[in-house]
Amino acid sequence: MPPACAHKHLELQVPEQADFLPYFKQPPHAKRIAAATPSGRVNTKLDQGAQEEESSKLASTFPAPLVLPDDLLDFDPDDPPQSLRSWIAEKMRNPLTARRKTIYVAQPPDIDMSDSDVCFMENWISPSVLSGVSQSNHEGSARPPKAEDVCDYLRAFYHPLPVRLLPQKVAFVPWKGEKRQSKSKRAAPTESPAHIGLQVGDGITRIRARPCPDEAFPRQLNLNDILDAAMAALPTDAYALIMLINHDTYEDEEDDFCCGRAYGSSRIAMVSSARYHPALDAAAKVDRAHMWPASHCKSYVEKQCGWKKTDKTTRKRKSGAVSKNAGPTGADAGPGTPIRVAVDAALAAFKAPAPRGKIDLDGLWFSRVARTASHELGHCFCLGHCPYYACVMQGTACVAEDLRQPPYLCPVCLAKVTKAVRDVHKDGDEKQYQIDRYAALADFCSIEKWAEVGMFAGYRAWLEKRIEQLSDSNPA
Repeated sequence: MPPACAHKHLELQVPEQADFLPYFKQPPHAKRIAAATPSGRVNTKLDQGAQEEESSKLASTFPAPLVLPDDLLDFDPDDPPQSLRSWIAEKMRNPLTARRKTIYVAQPPDIDMSDSDVCFMENWISPSVLSGVSQSNHEGSARPPKAEDVCDYLRAFYHPLPVRLLPQKVAFVPWKGEKRQSKSKRAAPTESPAHIGLQVGDGITRIRARPCPDEAFPRQLNLNDILDAAMAALPTDAYALIMLINHDTYEDEEDDFCCGRAYGSSRIAMVSSARYHPALDAAAKVDRAHMWPASHCKSYVEKQCGWKKTDKTTRKRKSGAVSKNAGPTGADAGPGTPIRVAVDAALAAFKAPAPRGKIDLDGLWFSRVARTASHELGHCFCLGHCPYYACVMQGTACVAEDLRQPPYLCPVCLAKVTKAVRDVHKDGDEKQYQIDRYAALADFCSIEKWAEVGMFAGYRAWLEKRIEQLSDSNPA
């Protein structure tokens, strides 16, 4: 067995690919700094050399987006960035108010196992790869994330906004007038109904169901229908409502699957935990040793981008031009920098090649859902996908890319959330708010059951170092 990767060197800039240079270019340092200001301008008299030094220093805390081959920014590099100024001017943005500031989290719908017209839905939750596998060992023992834990994480992430479980009953029920042909408890997918009812409180919404195109699960549910149910159930005091779903979901007939979606201006979102199941990691080409923060490992990036030690120094750009710089570029992260301590902490917590057991699997699964929940709720705050830095608000093209992205907000996106929250919580200045928010997240990551989960261990180390920076008179 080869030795585990030590992640000795880190890639902090947009990596170059062996065969082609990516279309995507990170916005210049001055534009990134300006994007985090309300005016969209920044007064700087730094010369080019000083700006590059400042940019390099910032990159050890907030690296550039990690754009690997076939990542979303590789496919769609021209999506316009959303600055703080453009976010403030956005007409679709819903401001927080004293009466409408609560974030609600809906439990995954209950399934009545005594009702033969819905009990088969329990079988839809289990990945097909686990068919016939004992649930007492391997990935089959992992349990879906709990709504209460998601609430706790979001309460820290959107500190100090109130985050509560939706009090109404949420359950799957038979859709009126539609009965299955078979009454067997474990019917084949072809015998399953085309529609199911989703009850939230007193209302019932029709949810379309279909066979899963890649057969990863027996059936999928339509996320637009689920969001219709969320819209009907949105409490009057809610700023936003997020629905948690254990089933696989899809958006339209051409879609294979979707892990999360938000109707930002309507303040509703949903997250499906299905594709984050650890048992699907191999099929999704997830490298557990190189999930965030270890996704910035330079040797891993070189391998993914097609670099070898024997590669020549000339490559084609996608535009047809020629580059003379071989291999990924950019300064490495020095000892004690936020991204370096994050990688070291995650490496210490990570038990390669597999988690120790059930508790670690549960934490691994939960960390993925928690990160996506914070991302989808970000859209409810009218945050767009972010190309400025590696950021929780980046878009994603696949599960593997998703897990390479960080759980933190970059400086531009944090400025948006800071302004949104301080519209109703004006205590202290902006810097103190950010320190308090980071402290709340660090406390969450320190909880015993999460402390040895790679993402949370790395995030805690990053947060503590970031608090040190902000507490200093000259933060990075």
